[in-house]
Amino acid sequence: MTLHALYERLHAAYGAQCWWPADTPFEVMVGAILTQNTAWTNVEKAIANLKREQALDAQILAHTEPALLVEWIRPSGYYNIKARRLQNLCRWLLDAGEEEGLRTIDTPVLRAQLLTVNGVGAETADSILLYALRRPVFVIDAYTRRLFSRLGLIDGAESYEELRELCERSLVASTDTVHLFSEYHALIVTHAKQACRKRPMCQNCTLRLHCPYQPQ
Repeated sequence: MTLHALYERLHAAYGAQCWWPADTPFEVMVGAILTQNTAWTNVEKAIANLKREQALDAQILAHTEPALLVEWIRPSGYYNIKARRLQNLCRWLLDAGEEEGLRTIDTPVLRAQLLTVNGVGAETADSILLYALRRPVFVIDAYTRRLFSRLGLIDGAESYEELRELCERSLVASTDTVHLFSEYHALIVTHAKQACRKRPMCQNCTLRLHCPYQPQ
């Protein structure tokens, strides 16, 4: 099965996903930090707190007392670490001229700059680039690696960068690459949660006739 064929099968099974669930690009950036090592339902609670406090703003978050920020984002877990990471990102964003200042920066350069922010790893950076800044980068996560490995599309030993580059090379869109990448990633997450779990529910899998994986 090719990556394009996999996308078509997932899209036929689950339909359009329309990710990322957020009202603004900055909310996506905040969510990308807060979703590290936690469920999205917890992130939603933390973001709701920020909205209630009218604090979902880079300038405000960058200068908020850390102890107060910790209380606002407590539902997301690892709140002390995430408070520091969130303020690091906000300060970087302000120094860069916010979203307006990022528009003129080429994607590879912007990605490299994002990765210099303490607490922003490759998956977080690529989520920000794809979903907040609408740049054509493919997000790799544990769900992607698990699904591709079980389908035999990869051997499982690839690094993050190797797998990202493989996806970006293979998925050449004729129209909107950003839309394709965002929908594909969202479809993988949906499928991984519904069927391709750590302990797979193969009876629920829309790909079961095409998957060589045999659960132990």
